[in-house]
Amino acid sequence: MSLDQGYVIDTRRSRFARLTPIPVGSVRLGPGFWEPRVRRTIESTLPSQHALCEETGRLNNFRRLTGEHDGPFKGRYYNDSDVYKWIEAAAYGAASEHGKKAVELLEEVGGLLVRAQQADGYLHSYFALERAADRWSNLRDMHELYCMGHFIQAALACHRVTGDVPILDAAVRLGDLLVTEFGPTGRVGACGHQQIEMAMVDLYRETGDARYLDLAGRFLDARGRKPPVLGGRAYHQDHRPFRKLTTVTGHAVRMMYYCCGAADLYLETGEPALWRRLNILWRAMTERKMYVTGGVGSRYEGEAFGDDFELPNGRAYAESCAAIGAFMWSFRMLLAQPEARYAAHMERCLYNGILVGLSEDGDRYFYQNPLADDGTHRRQPWFDCACCPPNLSRLLAALPGYFYGTDCGGLWVHQYAASDVDVNLDVGRVRFTVHTDYPWSGRIRVEFHESPMSPWTLHLRIPDWICSEPLTVAFNGSPVATEPSANGYLDLWRNWTPHDELTLDFPMPVRLHQTGHDVEANWFRVALSRGPLIYCAEACDLGGADPRAVSLIRGKALTTTWDPDLLGGVVRIDGEGELHLKVGDDIENACPIDPFDDPRSPLDVRMVPYYAWANRNPGAMAVWLLDICGT
Repeated sequence: MSLDQGYVIDTRRSRFARLTPIPVGSVRLGPGFWEPRVRRTIESTLPSQHALCEETGRLNNFRRLTGEHDGPFKGRYYNDSDVYKWIEAAAYGAASEHGKKAVELLEEVGGLLVRAQQADGYLHSYFALERAADRWSNLRDMHELYCMGHFIQAALACHRVTGDVPILDAAVRLGDLLVTEFGPTGRVGACGHQQIEMAMVDLYRETGDARYLDLAGRFLDARGRKPPVLGGRAYHQDHRPFRKLTTVTGHAVRMMYYCCGAADLYLETGEPALWRRLNILWRAMTERKMYVTGGVGSRYEGEAFGDDFELPNGRAYAESCAAIGAFMWSFRMLLAQPEARYAAHMERCLYNGILVGLSEDGDRYFYQNPLADDGTHRRQPWFDCACCPPNLSRLLAALPGYFYGTDCGGLWVHQYAASDVDVNLDVGRVRFTVHTDYPWSGRIRVEFHESPMSPWTLHLRIPDWICSEPLTVAFNGSPVATEPSANGYLDLWRNWTPHDELTLDFPMPVRLHQTGHDVEANWFRVALSRGPLIYCAEACDLGGADPRAVSLIRGKALTTTWDPDLLGGVVRIDGEGELHLKVGDDIENACPIDPFDDPRSPLDVRMVPYYAWANRNPGAMAVWLLDICGT
């Protein structure tokens, strides 16, 4: 595979993109945190998901269209999208050295979809055959365009990684059909579940056909034409136009995809109104509607955002797909404006709100991700609505493509992971290795193997969780000034030569978090983090005690220990705490507001990374522990 293939977003020709990601295949993960997880996704999770798509009839739904299966349609009307997300995951998996099986399955399923496409370019297995007359009849509820958008993005991933031309041609035929149906001379409408906007921009990037970019804008602008009194619903983000939205609202995943599509449009058009609105909405989400884990969407009803600071812990919905959507949105913001806050948000989502969705063995999933639980919430091998499993796979398979970026002057390091990088910059080819045990350790060593004679800039993100603690940077053993630029990156411009070494040491103390008074769910509670990881307590580490009734004793030392035998190897946090004996049935909202009438018993407290909970025996869990000092 050449070095110009496998982009998660190809912004090389995007006029208003400041950065371009480097291809997935240009990054080979090394020994460390992410390599075994991504390898397991490619070698094990993808084949198991393919088998489940087969068992549940998702693939036979397409075989009905080719005459290879004569049974009825099975499942939900949007099940095609699960297959498409799986294809996108398999395509990025094919860029890996571990992707042999992914390539085989990809050829099989990709060929099936090309054969299943109808002569006019239409592709949707539910609205085919006996339901052909119902095409476009209910855009709001039936996810027709949503599914098609996922197909287009899957097809583009296949073409970018493997060079598959037939599946790209299928995407173009579908795109042409959509232009005919919804273009300037067609109908006005938008899908009830956003996705098609991203896909049409992506198809424009791949082909250069401006009709697709125009259609993406038409889909975005079709929303919010009817005020609420005439049926425009905030749930569908259809109550006001995008450029007049004041906050993130409605179904959380749809909102995230909506903002991703708007950000993609901005990257191509540079429209100031879009950028202003994107930043207003991004701040509304991250400052008032986001959990400490990066999870979003607090309401079970409608899988939706709640009001500002409405962040219940035990009732948190925080869908895995919503955290993935938030990650994708911040990545697009980062490409438009390289600021560390966007990459920091991606990191928070990735290590906490996203990774928690997948079990340690890679074959069980969370749909919802509460921050407190009585022990009954457990990962499942699949779901009737199976949007999250293949979405997790496509993100993890493509993960190396999100870590680095380039511009005309050099290379940007957004996320830290052990990896070998081989990339073409404007000044020439660069090869280097990153050695690190991040996120367990803050020590990072960059070893250069090849670099052009001309100088270029290496931009290193300084994590926001460092705060006031000193960090150290050294070049070939000599200290380097560590004052980051205003965007939160440390900029190092020089002639890099083979055998040069750059080392960074980020301090990783345990940090205590408290929320503002507006977050009622966390009154008198405290959460712990170390580096990018949010921690939680599980009953199995507390002798069976319910962690929702446990407090830490302030002033007592918190120790960190690398435990290779715990949950695949983690750094755990140990401290001294107390079990509050009078906490009753309303345990989630319990607050020890009267320290003189609050009997308690001492307890050793052990905490593990939030992403790793529910991988052992069922038991209660809590991220936010009682904080007696809060009284």
